[in-house]
Amino acid sequence: MSTTKYIFVTGGVSSSLGKGIIAASLAKLLQARGYRVTIQKLDPYINIDPGTLNPYEHGECYVTQDGAETDLDLGHYERFLNVATSQANNVTTGRIYQSVIQKERRGEFLGKTVQVVPHITNEIKSRIQKLGKTGDYDIVITEIGGTVGDIESLPYIEAVRQLKWELGDDNALVIHLTLIPFLKAAGELKTKPTQHSVKTLMESGVNADILVCRTEHHISMDIRRKLALFCNVKQEAVIESIDASTIYDVPNLMLAEGLDTITLSKLKLSDATPPNLEHWNGFIKRLKNPKSEVQIGLIGKYVELQDSYKSILESLIHAGAENEVKVKVISIHSEHIDKTNIAESLKGLHGIIVAPGFGERGVEGKIEAVRYARENELPYFGICLGMQMAVIEYARNVLNLEGANSSEMNADTPYSVIDLMDEQKSITNKGGTMRLGAWKCNLKKNSIVEQVYNSETIEERHRHRYEYNDEYRDQFEAAGLIATGTNPDTGLVEIIEIPTHPWFVGVQYHPEYKSTVANPHPLFVAFVKAALDHSENE
Repeated sequence: MSTTKYIFVTGGVSSSLGKGIIAASLAKLLQARGYRVTIQKLDPYINIDPGTLNPYEHGECYVTQDGAETDLDLGHYERFLNVATSQANNVTTGRIYQSVIQKERRGEFLGKTVQVVPHITNEIKSRIQKLGKTGDYDIVITEIGGTVGDIESLPYIEAVRQLKWELGDDNALVIHLTLIPFLKAAGELKTKPTQHSVKTLMESGVNADILVCRTEHHISMDIRRKLALFCNVKQEAVIESIDASTIYDVPNLMLAEGLDTITLSKLKLSDATPPNLEHWNGFIKRLKNPKSEVQIGLIGKYVELQDSYKSILESLIHAGAENEVKVKVISIHSEHIDKTNIAESLKGLHGIIVAPGFGERGVEGKIEAVRYARENELPYFGICLGMQMAVIEYARNVLNLEGANSSEMNADTPYSVIDLMDEQKSITNKGGTMRLGAWKCNLKKNSIVEQVYNSETIEERHRHRYEYNDEYRDQFEAAGLIATGTNPDTGLVEIIEIPTHPWFVGVQYHPEYKSTVANPHPLFVAFVKAALDHSENE
């Protein structure tokens, strides 16, 4: 019988309270005590995965090593724990129903009527316990997406109820994250929304074992006693989660509140080993005590919603701390850039990143940003589409291939320097069919990237359909745009550089997905260092 313990994190009152950060922070504390921990996210929407969701609706689509397109919270899990996630760490209602319906079509239910209970709930329980049954983890933390009371969350809450009963109180617990709003007119914190949220959870047969209260003001002992009494939890299990200046403060705040201690106590696990947060706190110290500042322009077309580029923003924080520099990110909408305002738009920047994206909207602004960075020796970092924009810009303005473009943007371009990958040409379904997950790449000796990685071979995560068109490679290289990274199996160009430029690198993959607190991504570290050098030489 598995000895794995299970922790469920639910949310109430409001969405966007930070269940993912609380889950990741608790996991960090448990990991720092020596426990093997993983986190999974159960999302109640009917999409099979976030791969077909608009970034404006759902934020970025995160990609795991094994090629799963997942919720952005998995990025937080990896950044905090420095442990890779997988397909098993993110499950959606769409995937649950797809699996059950496929079983029904195969006749696995032997003619029985297929229902939410027990068939859907059994599938949910199976997915929850899948990671625990590997034997790789002592504790599995499961974050339930959405808010208690939502219709779409009900099957998940019912599955939690059943599992708690099946596993026993010593092997499973529920942490309920809720909001304690401050009414300015009354000048006080109000507990009633939390009481109603916990009541709604109890109506589904689930009692919260620990209450984590998001708040803008400190919670008094009187309020803690009141919450404990009305919400049926121990007073020491009422945890304050006050607003923090950075998400990386939250593990220490939860440590001070005793979240890890009460969790271990309820799960009958030892808390004798104090958490070792030496490396984590060293990172925070560098983050909060920078010696200088650089301004990085993030050029994209989803900049109105910061979660669209969450992993890039966090990677810059990691790289900034590593360089002991504050990275101030200036978000610039690529649709608002043209030849007439490019100099003013990028004024004062010490480096620019052209971000990933899909479709033709805003690409001409991105191309103008590339041109400006190339001509003015401004450190440039192109990621995925940003690499492709650099190739197009070079083709147009250095090779003089008028009208050069990607066939994604213009199917009739006379010079398709970026083209659809051969294996993508017969694909009609858009979901889960891109080039996904980790792929190897060989690096050119003495290139920028070989020096940055300090290796001749790397493995990075991908999410794209279009590629550098190798038919133009000789022309590009003769003119100074060098392919410095290629896939060893296909010859696909993964990285381009301009050796005569202070720092100009474009990568087809997404390095931001692998940057963590413990291991800031070397490309971001090197880019921020180049931006710092540029600022000092102005």
